[in-house]
Amino acid sequence: MDERFDSWHDHLFRQVVAPMVITCDDPEGFQGSIESMDLGAVHVSAVEASPCGAYRTSRMIRQSDPELLQLAFNLRGETAITQDRRCALSHPSDLVLYHTSRPHQIRTGFSKDATYGVMVVFPTTLLPLPSHKVERLTATPLSGREGIGALISKFLTHLVNGADQYGASDRSRLGVVLTDLLTTLLAHRLDADTALRTTTHQRVLLLQVHTFIQQHLTDPRLSPATIAAAHGISVRTLHRLFQTQEATLAEWIRAQRLERCRRDLCDPALSDRPIHAIATRWSFPVPAHFTRAFTAAYGVTPQEYRRRHQSHHALDWHA
Repeated sequence: MDERFDSWHDHLFRQVVAPMVITCDDPEGFQGSIESMDLGAVHVSAVEASPCGAYRTSRMIRQSDPELLQLAFNLRGETAITQDRRCALSHPSDLVLYHTSRPHQIRTGFSKDATYGVMVVFPTTLLPLPSHKVERLTATPLSGREGIGALISKFLTHLVNGADQYGASDRSRLGVVLTDLLTTLLAHRLDADTALRTTTHQRVLLLQVHTFIQQHLTDPRLSPATIAAAHGISVRTLHRLFQTQEATLAEWIRAQRLERCRRDLCDPALSDRPIHAIATRWSFPVPAHFTRAFTAAYGVTPQEYRRRHQSHHALDWHA
């Protein structure tokens, strides 16, 4: 929704986060938009705003403190966040953590241009880390360009760009995944991986493995050994990760490759590409093996699946 400065205070900071004083050098020219979604106990907002400032005082905290942590993910512009005698100047792809329970200041738009980013708000109790250790990272830039930070950046970007694609049950699960990723990022910075619950670490590691596999599905050399080596774990540990899943490692890889083949067979732009070429691209070099696997997964042969889908598109075109 698009808003002017006079309503920005109430909507953004009273309803979404916590009471703050908002300032703006050009209130008449101010423009802002915010799109929000709830992921269970986690609240995510995509925020674009003209240059402005905000601060939260000790008096405000005494009057109202929801005891929330906030993570700012910067996508455009620069934002300065000050808390606990530290000031983080956030550039695009930076992540910055701060807390509603202690005074802080925020200033955006140093270049006079609008800033755009994602705000993640969640209760402090969701993090299985000692609060006094988490406080060491407030108002400290965390890189969103590498490692776990890059996973979080991509996760949040895809999340806000496809917000209308997720149902209520999807959103709750996504909230758990996001919390696990944030916990792992903070624990990594604190060198406190031992404080992580085993289940949290395993969920994040499994997500990393899934991402790696999906990025290398076209590589015929993809194997348990290469996947394990890329994540610094043993092949035995890798297989143990999948014991909690409905499919084994090999079954999951095959299912992902078959799904990519199915999508290509549906793609009108690839209608002239031979089926064996599509299969080979996704590491099914033997046509007979691909046909058997595809038929077992989808109930029809690849040829029949493509024919039906192309006929359906032709009917839609002439309707």
